[in-house]
Amino acid sequence: MRRLYLVLVLFFSLTITFKFSSCSGTCKENEKNALLRLKKEANDPTNVLSSWVDKEDCCNWEGVLCNNITGSIIELSINGWDWSEFKGLKIDNFQWLPSLENLDHLDMSGVDLSNVTNWPEVINMLPSLINLRFSNCSLHSLPPVLDHNNSVLENLDLSLNKFSSPIPGWIFSFSSLVSLEFTGSNFTGSFPEGPFNLTSFTTLRASSNSFGSVLPQWLFDLNNLEYLDLSYSGFKGPIPRGVGNFCNLTYLSLASNNLNSTIPNWLYGCKNLETLNLKENSLEGTVSDLISNLTSLTSIYMSENFLSGKLPSVIGKLRKLEDLDLSENRFEGEVSEIFNTMNDCPPIGSGNCSSLMTLRLNDNKLVGNLPKSFGLLSNLQFCFMSNNRLEGLLTEEHFTNLTNLKVFSASKSNLTLRVSADWIPPFQASDIVMGGWRLGPEFPLWIQSQQSIMNLDISNAGIVGEVPSWFWNLSSQIRFLNMSHNQLIGEIPTISISDSSMGSGGPWLIYLSSNNFSGSLPHIPTMVTELDLSNNSFSEGLTNFLCDKTNESYMLEILHLGGNRFSEKIPDCWVNWPELRVLNLGENKLTGWIPRSIGALSNLKSLDLKRNKLSGPLPSSLNNCTRLWKIDLNENELHGNFPPWLGTSLSNLIVLTLRSNKFDGELAPELCQLNDLQILDLANNNLVGDIPQCVNNFTAMVNGRKLIRDGDDEMDYSYYVGVFRESASAATKGNIHQYDTILSLFTSMDLSNNNLSGNIPMSLTSLVGLRSLNFSNNHLTGSIPRDIDNMKVLESLDLSNNQLSGEIPESISSLFSLSHLNVSHNNLSGRIPVSTQLQTFSPSSFTGNKLCGLPLAESCSKNPEVENEEEDDGSGDDNEVEWFYVSMAIGFIVAFWGVSAPLLFIRPWRRAYFSYLDRKWKSWHT
Repeated sequence: MRRLYLVLVLFFSLTITFKFSSCSGTCKENEKNALLRLKKEANDPTNVLSSWVDKEDCCNWEGVLCNNITGSIIELSINGWDWSEFKGLKIDNFQWLPSLENLDHLDMSGVDLSNVTNWPEVINMLPSLINLRFSNCSLHSLPPVLDHNNSVLENLDLSLNKFSSPIPGWIFSFSSLVSLEFTGSNFTGSFPEGPFNLTSFTTLRASSNSFGSVLPQWLFDLNNLEYLDLSYSGFKGPIPRGVGNFCNLTYLSLASNNLNSTIPNWLYGCKNLETLNLKENSLEGTVSDLISNLTSLTSIYMSENFLSGKLPSVIGKLRKLEDLDLSENRFEGEVSEIFNTMNDCPPIGSGNCSSLMTLRLNDNKLVGNLPKSFGLLSNLQFCFMSNNRLEGLLTEEHFTNLTNLKVFSASKSNLTLRVSADWIPPFQASDIVMGGWRLGPEFPLWIQSQQSIMNLDISNAGIVGEVPSWFWNLSSQIRFLNMSHNQLIGEIPTISISDSSMGSGGPWLIYLSSNNFSGSLPHIPTMVTELDLSNNSFSEGLTNFLCDKTNESYMLEILHLGGNRFSEKIPDCWVNWPELRVLNLGENKLTGWIPRSIGALSNLKSLDLKRNKLSGPLPSSLNNCTRLWKIDLNENELHGNFPPWLGTSLSNLIVLTLRSNKFDGELAPELCQLNDLQILDLANNNLVGDIPQCVNNFTAMVNGRKLIRDGDDEMDYSYYVGVFRESASAATKGNIHQYDTILSLFTSMDLSNNNLSGNIPMSLTSLVGLRSLNFSNNHLTGSIPRDIDNMKVLESLDLSNNQLSGEIPESISSLFSLSHLNVSHNNLSGRIPVSTQLQTFSPSSFTGNKLCGLPLAESCSKNPEVENEEEDDGSGDDNEVEWFYVSMAIGFIVAFWGVSAPLLFIRPWRRAYFSYLDRKWKSWHT
């Protein structure tokens, strides 16, 4: 009996072992031939199928698994893509597949199946198939209807394909379906309408598609669903509210859609939920305190919504929580509450109860100071609290146990850090971002202890005096350094990058603007990518800096040296700076001509040389800089004809300002080819001739902004968004204004103070997105265009000191955005139109004309010329009408009494008249 038992155990053990291992000598001949046919017909550049040799048992081939008892192939797994060579296996047909009739697992992830159009029908011929994975197979078509007979399929993966069509409902009709994945498969249209009989369904991964529909209600009624990812898929509308027993979820992501409801209460009942991701939607309302019921939560992501109310402090009671992101919302209240609850666990004094590793509260409306309990979060590694309204004093106690802190970002707050001179923080951070804190007046010595520092922002920190020498040695490992807007003095030594940091890659960003650094410019390594030394006291020339290494090319993309004391000429060695995208040398004392080598900057997008003493014409080599968005050469001594190549070669220009120079000649029609132009300022030059009739080609002035294309969003150049954003100055409403964050929304045209003549082009009124227009101090004639009311967003209009004639068009009263108007000193006449705005302007806006009416003191009724015109146009007609009716009345009276009086007062006449009437009456009746 014992011997029989051992035999049975051995038999079943071998059966189980062989079932899940390759067998020897049992491969079915027809199935082997099918796979050999596949190999023969496939395109296999990386030899994925090299082990498939005819002389060997197919059960020993790579990717093939057989049933040891029957010899049938039950699993076929082929990884078809070779990432090292960026090529892989391609199969054009599935005619071989039906021969594998016992297949229960088929994985062809990465195999190119783009030519296999009938794969659903072929798969339908495999009745035992349980797992099907066709991820990243370049599939592009699915039949809208499929009458399948498979009742055992459990796992289906169609992710990373190219369907470009709606999801057919039959995909959800497999009754045994457990898991379904189609992440990044480019499905479009509405989600299938349910319900479906999916009693075993637990997992749906459907992110990164383009559905554009509301969330399907039936999906939220599936009681057994545990994993649901619908992120980045274009869903809109509310999150479904009325759901069934939908509480088995452990993972829920609805991130990066267009959902616009409040957070439904059913969500707070999913006690098994571990990850909740609702970020990047338009959710509003508050976060309920019921969220404290979700005790299994490890990750909460709700950033970039419109959530408001007090910060939900009960979240601090979630002891398993590791990642909390509530950034970029509208939360308010005391920031201290959430930290106090994180460390409030019985028994009192038991230590840190929080598992929190990542905390993001930045970009809200939080107030108050960080409590000392913040320093007890010993697991905290990443903390982001910038852009709130925090204020108060922090000491060493606030950082007591933060031994794991790697990133601390809390800039743009009114916080003060007061520590002892010998304080050594308990952490070694890679990122310390404390811009706007009160850290001074002494340079913060505790930074010397941060040997792992890579990103440091202590800008606008009230630091005064010289930078200690040890810091310049430490800075060789810092990739992002911002010490701008302090009162630092002295010279900057040669900037270097440590050997240990060279291999970590860039970018290398140095921002030291708005201090009192002096002397000559420091030499920089060639791999620095952004350098801002503007608004300091650097002097001498630029030659030693720009022409230091003539045989090497610099990687610098942003160079801002404006607002210093540089003199001499701009050196002619720009060929060494081929990566430059932003060059600002404005507001210095530079002289001479703009060098020709500046045309070598083919990547240049922003050129600012304003307020120098530059002379000569614009170099024609500048037409090689075809990517330019902005040219600002204001207030120099440049001269020559306005170059027509500005319009033909620099068609991407958004800002063109040549104000206050000595340019002459006519405005070439090629100027109108600058379709993206938003700001055109040519004021205070010697330009002559007519304003081109083609100004309506300024498409950006029609649309109100440049149309986004080619991935260009805002004019933001820095690696870190918002650190270096484009700006431009424009004269509007009688003053010079600086535009940066709203530059992309501002449009302006200023041709004032030239010698332009002719009429104002009628096509000008097509610029319906224009906000500021100034043609003053020219020699323009003709009338103000009558269709000026088309320019609905016009805020400032100055046509003063010209020779315009005629009336002010009545349509101007429809410009409700107009807040500045000046038409003084022209030859305009007539009544000033009546509107809610025109009468509120200063009388000086209309003086020097022949106008009347408010706001001028001259009343139209008392103006002799106007009165004569009114008499000619109206009074004469009225008199003629009155005398016409008087003459009619006199004629009637004379005629009536001329006949009636003799009949009444002379008897013989009366008898004769009635006898005559009597005879006529009788004759008519006979």
